[in-house]
Order: sequence, then C-alpha cells, then structure tokens
Amino acid sequence: MHIKIKRGWELPESAATDEAFFRNRRRLAKTLAAGPLIAAGAGLGGGLLGPGRARAAADPTADLYPAARNARYTVERELTDESDATSYNNFYEFGSEKTIAGKAQALRTRPWTVQIDGLVEKEQTLDVDSLIRSMPLEERVYRFRCVEAWAMTVPWTGFPFAELVRRAAPLSAAKYIRMETLADEATMPGLRASWYPWPYTEGVTIEEATNELSLLVTGLYGKPVPPQNGAPLRLILPWKYGFKSIKSIVRFTFTDERPVSFWEELQGQEYGFWANVNPEVSHPRWSQATERLLTSRETVPTLLYNGYGEYVAELYKGLESEYGDRLFR
Repeated sequence: MHIKIKRGWELPESAATDEAFFRNRRRLAKTLAAGPLIAAGAGLGGGLLGPGRARAAADPTADLYPAARNARYTVERELTDESDATSYNNFYEFGSEKTIAGKAQALRTRPWTVQIDGLVEKEQTLDVDSLIRSMPLEERVYRFRCVEAWAMTVPWTGFPFAELVRRAAPLSAAKYIRMETLADEATMPGLRASWYPWPYTEGVTIEEATNELSLLVTGLYGKPVPPQNGAPLRLILPWKYGFKSIKSIVRFTFTDERPVSFWEELQGQEYGFWANVNPEVSHPRWSQATERLLTSRETVPTLLYNGYGEYVAELYKGLESEYGDRLFR
C-alpha cells in the first residue's frame, strides 16, 4: 500500500482555496477598484496603468494564460497581493529604488530573441514567442525570498528550466550555465550607473538548472509576466535568494567554468555564487533569521532553503567542507 507523507510546507487539500473562486474573487476586486485606479493612473505619467496594461494585452502569448496550476507546488502562506508583487521590485537596470515599475514599462519585450551558445551541440537563436509556445506551461505557487529579508508568495507561470537544457543539448564538458539580462541603454536608465558591471549576469550549475523546482517564468498571476517582474523570460529558483533569479534573459551560455555573477563581481563577500537561503548564516550587514512578508507586513522565521530542502539539499552534499558558509551567501 502506497502512503503519501506530506512535506512540512504542504497544505492539506481541504485547506486550499478553490482556484476558480480565487480567480473570480480577483476579477471582482479588480472591477470594484477600476474607477479609482484609472483616475490614479492618469497621474502616473504612462506608468503601470498606461503602457504597462496595454503591453500585457498586446502580448503575443496572452492567449496561453492562465495556465493550469500544478498542485504539487503549494505553500502554507497566503498569496501576496498582485499590487504588491508588481510594485515592489528590484530591477537595477531601471534604478536602485523599489519603485521602478513605472519606468520599467519602457522595456521593449518584442521582438525578443534568446541566444543559446557555448558548449552545446549547436548554437541557436530562438524567438521568445516560438519558444514559449513550444514549452509545457504550468502555474506554480512558490515562496520568494529576497536577500534583503523581505518575501512574497506568488503564482508564477512558466516551464521547467530542464526543458530548455534539453533543447540546448549541452556537451558533456558543460558544468554551468551563465545567463545574461538585456542591456538596452535607450530604455534602461540604470545602465548609466557605470560603477555596476553591466550587463547583469547570473550562473547556476547544470544540476541546479535541471532540478525540478527551477522554473523559467513567462507569466505571473495568470497573465504574461509584466516588465518590472522580468518580462518576457526570467528565472525562479525558490530555494535561493532572489538576486539569483535573473530577469529579462537574452542569453544562456553553457560553460565548463564557474561564472562570476553580477553581484558576486561587485561584492563577493556579501553576494556569492551559491546564495542558498539559510536563517543561521547572516548577511554581513543584517540577520537572515527572519523575513518580512509583503502585503501582511508580518515578520516570520526564515526557513532553510526557503522551505524546499527536501527537493534541493542533496545538490549540496559534500560541498560543505569546500564552501562552508559560502553556500548560503
């Protein structure tokens, strides 16, 4: 007899909100709020409620959303309000403040191509819409933990990173994947900050990329992902600090050398390659023992690997003696 033992972070099925009810409730709230929001949007200078909304409606893949939710990936926390998740953002290409959502509407998400190169059988350049349509999209609810000690819980839509790795057909010598964000000086004012090592880059091991949790994101809250959250293609690694989840990706390079990522190059003592969540390993300038939830503003304990240890702890066995605390910075 097969007995399923639920993981510690999983909801019992009886406690889960019915998806149809959740979506209808969101629609109702959106309708009730439409009048005040439209009035407020008039003063944003073409911010979130102007070009951002129009861009989402015009997205060539909009018909693919909402995707079916995968019930395997549920968490015990309430969902963060969409308004919070889409207005409190880090995207340094548009500025170092959290209120970059309006500026980010200038992001040109079409045409968009994704380059795959390095140690692969054949280098290729993919049209993002063709890529998205060729992949098995699904919605997953994940916790997201920023290194700055704030957190949210949101429904991402995307496809397993492993599917892209298969498409790339890496050579046996490939051990890592280096990723790169768009750097468009015409639309990204943050690039004028010459002290940063642009373009934004990140890196993962092949094993991390092909772990079942690794998700290449194309949507959020049942719609195409908005510019400020990393349109049209970003990464989510829910067991790592958020800076590892690179936004607006234009390039995947398969390599045999461990990449030095953006924040690691800038300040390696504070932001390392691994950056796995651990409440017992503090950032050099603040504790990581607790985190502040967007929407509720509640402070809660931080979980090892952000609560996903059952999926990912095996990836790091044997590395503790070599990297120690660096696994968690």
